[in-house]
Order: sequence, then C-alpha cells, then structure tokens
Amino acid sequence: MDFERSEEQQAIWDMAFAFGQERIAPFAAQWEEDGTIPRQLLEDIGALGLGGIYVSEEVGGSGLKRLDAALIFEALSMACPAVAAFVSIHNMCAWMIDRYGSREIKARLLPDMCTMKTIASYCLTEPGSGSDAAALRTKATKTNDSYVLNGSKAFISGGNYSDLYVVMCRTGVDGPKGISTVVVPSPSEGLSFGAFEKKMGWKAQPTTQVQFDHCGVPLDNLVGEEGQGFKYAMAGLDGGRLNIAACALGGAQSALDKTIAYMKERKAFGGRLADFQALQFKVADMETELQAARIFLHQAAWKLDNKTPDATKFCAMAKRFVTDVAFDVANSALQLHGGYGYLADYGIEKIVRDLRVHQILEGTNEIMRVIVARQMFAN
Repeated sequence: MDFERSEEQQAIWDMAFAFGQERIAPFAAQWEEDGTIPRQLLEDIGALGLGGIYVSEEVGGSGLKRLDAALIFEALSMACPAVAAFVSIHNMCAWMIDRYGSREIKARLLPDMCTMKTIASYCLTEPGSGSDAAALRTKATKTNDSYVLNGSKAFISGGNYSDLYVVMCRTGVDGPKGISTVVVPSPSEGLSFGAFEKKMGWKAQPTTQVQFDHCGVPLDNLVGEEGQGFKYAMAGLDGGRLNIAACALGGAQSALDKTIAYMKERKAFGGRLADFQALQFKVADMETELQAARIFLHQAAWKLDNKTPDATKFCAMAKRFVTDVAFDVANSALQLHGGYGYLADYGIEKIVRDLRVHQILEGTNEIMRVIVARQMFAN
C-alpha cells in the first residue's frame, strides 16, 4: 500500500493548483457577483485536458483515473469550489456518453466536450422527484425519427448556459427500468428555461429549471439502450460523488490554510491566537479530520478505478463523510475568524456557503446512508 503521490499525480495536482490560484481565485468573488463563469475560462480548462479527465483518449479525453480526478478537483476547489464543481458535472456527462454511447454519438459530441468548447449539464432531478429519482416524470415519446420530450428538470447547474443537456427521461414503464438517457442540444425547439435561481452558494454557476414542451431530438441522441438510463445515471453519480467530495475537501483545506495564517497575525488578550492552546487543539482536530477524509476519498477512488464490488458503497460513504467533515471544518474556520469570518473580504463565508450544498447534491447525505445500509444488509 503506497500513500505517496506518484510523480505524475503530483504534476497533475501542481498544474491544477497553479491554474486555480492564477486564473480562478483572483476573480472568484466577481464571478459570484456576476452569477456566471466566463466561457473562455472553461475553454482554457479544456485546453489543459480537464474537460474529459477520464474520457478515453481515442475521442479526445485525457484517459486519467478517478484518483487523478480527485486530486484535480481538490486543487481547483482551493481556488473556488463553485467553478471546480461545475467542471466536475461536465466531466460526469462526458464520461456517461463515452462509457455508454454509440460510436457515432461519441465521435460527434465528445471531441468538443473534452476541449470544453461544448458544455454539458446533467438533468436528473425534477420538481417532484429529488431523492426518489426513479419516480421522474419527464416523458420521451418515440416517433419515427425522434424522441419528443415533455416535462421539466430542477436545480440544473448550467441551465440556460450549457450547450448540451444529458436528460434522464421516461420512455417506458414506471420505475427505474422505464428510464432512458437522451442528449438535448441547445437551442432546440421546445427547450426553455426558468428564471435563474437565487442560491445560498455556488452563485457563479447559472442554475435554472430546464423545461421541455414537445421538444424533439433525433433518435441517435439516445445514449446506450432504452430502459438503461437510470443505471447510467447512477453509475455517473458514483464518480460524481467522489468529485463533489474532492471539491468540498479543497474548499475546506483553503479555509483551514486561511485560518492558520490569520491566527498567526491576529492578537487578543496579549498574545497571538496561534498561541492559545484551546485554539491549537481546535485546528489540530480540523487538520486530523481533513487528513482522514482525504485518505478515505482516495481509497474510494481507488476502488472505483479498480471496479471492486464494494465501490458504490465506498463512493457513498466517502461522499457522506468528506462533505460533512469539510463543511464542519469550513464552519469552524469562520468561527475562528470571529466577526471577520462573516465578512466577504476574508473569503471564508463564501466557502461555507458553497460547501453547504455538497451535503445535498449528487444524492443527499441521508441517501448515502441508505445506499450503505442496503449493501451492508444485502451482504
């Protein structure tokens, strides 16, 4: 068992971290205020090979591993969790098409997705089905030459921004076996969007409802086979959960780093905050928890890379554990800053707001417990 990064992994981390600190961190607050991410930034991220991290090289991807992706998203999130998470969602969509799509759809869509000239959004959640995702109602009716979609999706990162929407929709019976996956390009007749959501965090990500009103897409925009879409969506979420955990980890690490620097400078009661043993104990616990979370995340990524039978369980456990720890660490970092932590200028309150949603999306942390418990009792 080797816990050291390889030279290649260290180079990947260094590249992602340097890009984040130079190209993302100085502008993150402004993008949050603007409510959007510059398209040129995403193309520059794509130029680094980060638009198709674990997409096969034959179609323009980087062909890296899930562990590599965990390192990349932690490093990028130290600059801004919202931007890093947006890139991670795009990567989940690209992987689903690469893993399950036909040769034709892969050749047609993935080269531009990998360079991030084309941006994709993942559309599973609906206004009436969140955690109960298999109860989705968006329907795709098959005609001679197209699927005609009717319904809506909720909380979609990239709504009214992305070029492609990877949509889980009902083509058959109720339940998971009646769900398929189709790719809807934007613009398309019958495709529209709700108002931009006003959110607690992830403000740089445009988020809307995505609506389908007799929206027709070609039959060859089906990903894989009819009736297999729910399986594809869940497989995508295994990796997505690792990425979201990695983004939370990076945000929390940044908050802790800022806190250590602040405590060395801030003085109270005749001494530096860094010299008070009670506060030393607090940051020692924060560091210990982050290190434990990082090892757990990397173990889960290794299991997914190696397709172990318990990979899904470990992805769920890691997502639950890492995002809970990360939010607690970020919240403690705010507390250690006192009133200054509540001010936007210090960058801590943004991290707290951004990381809160990591405990909700890609499956709530309560659903992660359901997945783990089911597998425990099944075995």
